[in-house]
Amino acid sequence: MAEQFERLADLLELEGAESFRLIAYRRAAQRMRESAGSIAELALAGRAKEISGIGKTIEEKIVQIVESGTIEALAVREARIPPDVALFMRLPGLGPKSAARLWRELGITTLDELRAAATEERLRALQGFGAKTEARILEALADTAAAEPVRPLLGQGLPAVLAVVAALREHPGVDLVSEAGSVRRRRETFRDLDVIATAADPAALTEHFTRLAWVEAVAAHGPTKATVVSNDGLRFDLRVVPPESYGNLLQHFTGSKEHNVALREAAVRVGLSVSEYGVLRVESGELFRTRSEEALYDHLGYQFVPPELRENAGELEAARRGELPALVEVGDLRGDLHSHSTWSADGKSTLEEMALAAQARGYSYLAVTDHSHYLREERLDAQTAEIDRLNERLAPFRLVKGIEVNIRADGSLDVSDEDLAGREWVLASLHTAFDRSPTERILGAMENPHVDCIGHPTARKLNRRRGADVDLDRIFAKALETGTYLELNSQPDRLDLRDTHARAAGEAGVLLAVSSDAHRTEALAYAEIGVSQARRAWLTRGQVLNTRTWPQLRKLTKRDS
Repeated sequence: MAEQFERLADLLELEGAESFRLIAYRRAAQRMRESAGSIAELALAGRAKEISGIGKTIEEKIVQIVESGTIEALAVREARIPPDVALFMRLPGLGPKSAARLWRELGITTLDELRAAATEERLRALQGFGAKTEARILEALADTAAAEPVRPLLGQGLPAVLAVVAALREHPGVDLVSEAGSVRRRRETFRDLDVIATAADPAALTEHFTRLAWVEAVAAHGPTKATVVSNDGLRFDLRVVPPESYGNLLQHFTGSKEHNVALREAAVRVGLSVSEYGVLRVESGELFRTRSEEALYDHLGYQFVPPELRENAGELEAARRGELPALVEVGDLRGDLHSHSTWSADGKSTLEEMALAAQARGYSYLAVTDHSHYLREERLDAQTAEIDRLNERLAPFRLVKGIEVNIRADGSLDVSDEDLAGREWVLASLHTAFDRSPTERILGAMENPHVDCIGHPTARKLNRRRGADVDLDRIFAKALETGTYLELNSQPDRLDLRDTHARAAGEAGVLLAVSSDAHRTEALAYAEIGVSQARRAWLTRGQVLNTRTWPQLRKLTKRDS
């Protein structure tokens, strides 16, 4: 459905349609991709309009897809516009008007024809096209990935921006400093890394920023703003703002755009005008400025909205009622339920090293879930013996005897029930054949009396592969029926379940394990990113399984429940 609405927007843009229609269709497509439930069922029941960004017209088009397989308006345009013409718009220097001219005036309808025309220097016959345009098009066509830029992962950007914030706080003239933008909201990917600060001498702080040791290039530099590129290719934007408006500006630059627009629209209805510089009471001209985001939300009549929730997904309505949940925090975790050691070929740290690192994080337990195919024959018993020796020495800390089993393409598990019965924690995961009945395979694994949790349920890899096409509603229902838990995998390139899916799981009553899937000691810290994802999913401490001690958790497993 999302793809149809995106194609319709592209074709309408070629025809010169109003921008508000294009924005509406693309925003609706984004909402569809983020939704964990069935958009079709909601539309047929007349309830799709309950989703932000979907109105009556879009709901009607969803019903058309359900009933006939396609949007009527899309079918009309696809019949008259060659399919490759929309792809022209993704090439550098070619907007919708240029793409339409190539088609209508030169008769170019495919990427191959466009390549030939540029090679033969025929494009320069059109006004506004020249040799440089032809060269850019040929370069872009030679690299088909150029139209699909990859956004860096939160796991790469978050440590970097926090290090920059810490470095700026050491400057003698600095007052307040914080990360901002999408990384402060802990979105899974980002474009730039934003930092907001106040200082007695703004120009001195921006100068100091541009001279930090890791800066590779200075893209822009002024008395209150600077943009630099680090030696590992990350782009940082610093804004030094007036201290009396720090709270207003931090809220504005944290976003999201959708959250801020909704906040401003609500303010207008009560006679207020919200900007990054303050809150203006229109009738009296009084301007409210503050150093505190908490004070800003309070002034507007809201409970403080944590940055992770600022996506215009119901948070303002809940904050107005004072009903935002108390979100889970990193310090709430009592242990980790997914880790690997050198007993797995891809593990980099020994069992003892992993145990000591988990202890250092304040955990009381760590589930060792090495891959089942590395624990054949006597190796499983040998690992058990090592765990027993370590537990005797490290008590009261506990290494939990776990295992990560593969859900095969035929739906069976690659470890016998007899061996699984001897494990204290069993994680079952899809690792191959993601297009072969993934839902049925997961449901079958949940039926197994020894399987406690489904690992990285959609098996997605950010920037590499989309998740398996699984029916999450059925999986949530089966989890509740069988007493099986789902994982929120904290690997930066997984974050699986994604935020909206994890929220839907929580609302369904499913408990989630926020696990690091660490293969070395340092990676245990990935759980911090997983907790951020859980916070974006509106999850509380009680909804996260491993905020419990191991004795408490053990009573919730199938073998003891």
